[in-house]
Amino acid sequence: MTIFINNQFHYETENLARLFFPNDKISVVREIPKIKELPFVTALLKENECGTKIYVCIEAENFYECKEKLLDKTCAAEKDIEREMALCLYELFVKLTGRKQPWGILTGVRPIKLFRRLSDKYSREYAENYFENKLLVTPEKVRLASVTEGYEKKILSLNTPMSFSLYISIPFCPSRCSYCSFVSQSIESAQKLTEPYFEKLLEEIEYTSELAADCRLRLESVYIGGGTPTTLSALQLNTLINKVRSSFNMNTCMEFTVEAGRPDTIDREKLSAIFEGGADRISINPQTLNDRVLEVIGRKHTSDQTLKAFALARETGFTHINTDLIAGLPTETVDSFINTLDILCDLRPESITVHTLAMKRSSRLNLQGASVNTNGEIPAAGMLRYCENKLTQEEYHPYYLYRQTRMEGNLENVGWAREGYDGLYNVFVMDETHTVIGCGAGAVTKLKKPLSEELERIFNYKYPYEYINGFSEMLNRKERVKSFYAELAEYISQICM
Repeated sequence: MTIFINNQFHYETENLARLFFPNDKISVVREIPKIKELPFVTALLKENECGTKIYVCIEAENFYECKEKLLDKTCAAEKDIEREMALCLYELFVKLTGRKQPWGILTGVRPIKLFRRLSDKYSREYAENYFENKLLVTPEKVRLASVTEGYEKKILSLNTPMSFSLYISIPFCPSRCSYCSFVSQSIESAQKLTEPYFEKLLEEIEYTSELAADCRLRLESVYIGGGTPTTLSALQLNTLINKVRSSFNMNTCMEFTVEAGRPDTIDREKLSAIFEGGADRISINPQTLNDRVLEVIGRKHTSDQTLKAFALARETGFTHINTDLIAGLPTETVDSFINTLDILCDLRPESITVHTLAMKRSSRLNLQGASVNTNGEIPAAGMLRYCENKLTQEEYHPYYLYRQTRMEGNLENVGWAREGYDGLYNVFVMDETHTVIGCGAGAVTKLKKPLSEELERIFNYKYPYEYINGFSEMLNRKERVKSFYAELAEYISQICM
């Protein structure tokens, strides 16, 4: 697909087109090419004495449709122009494909932040009406957004201007899933790197704790993720958790999560190391309980291993177990997905995160040429509908929600929890509500200016060998944490008064 555009809204226009054509290569041009490759999209703005004229057109095989709209000068705010052009294009894409999008013209990953901004500025009713009538979000998704935002708000109220969370990356997995695009390596191929990586990680954690103490930051949550942290040995897990607890002031920490992840990496010794170390939340991620689907996506465990790992975690003493599922996996049917969710509900995990398959560019599934079904309602839509009904009946509520590019059906990821078991770190990091300091390969530190949208990032090296070799340089980058908070000292003292 080619998009011919003469204005600054090329990014939003491209993302809107991708909702309908997620796997097409999309090129944005500023001049009409001599030979048009179909589909060809035109999105133009022209200023005149009356206001701003929007002209959009889509040319495709056996399809040619155009739309014009004049916005008078009273409606010429940039955001309004962008939204009106998106609405015009959306109408033509719906005519071309015969499909509407559940989130309307919304393309951002954090719709709940927008909903909250509108709700706080005007009212919840205004936000709901704006989503449905101005952004064309379906009533079902508007309701989901409204309920989720209410639970998120309770968690966000726990923040202080000096709050931060700690993320620790273990970038190793037993194997690479076909849908995965994260920076991780199989434990077999990276065997020689694990020990030197681990030693450097412990150094970075200690260094980071000194930065946090110097800046007088308040630790709210810890999340050890990856990758698969339980590819580490029980001794390494024990050492890692003890390092965190001995280095940081844990008095204010409300949640300590270890992503156990793959059931085939979980055993009693590792679970005991995590539990006795003081981590109070773990995640066991089956993705599905259909063994045939597990094989297709490259997971090296069975559904029986998931059930045994869950039972073992309960025996160990864990009272907050999260499980992750993915809707829309290759060869998964709606009935198969329903069976998985029903079995998990019988286990009564404290929280369940339901993801929708996202076809990331660098994933093996995408590179092999798998495509997203765009004809009629996709299976993932039925899966998520069942999730909402079933989990609500089982007394779970949605506490955080986000979206990704190239998701099947332009759907969403939702965290569901029983009362009192919302995943705090998930909300903090997704809302970008306070600073998150990252340790380990691929981790990103996000420095947040309180009561603003300003965010500054510090990137760690992506791969373990880069992380090890560039360790000193990486620590030098993190010195920015000190100067960032030194610059904010007067500002923070004013908002704390």
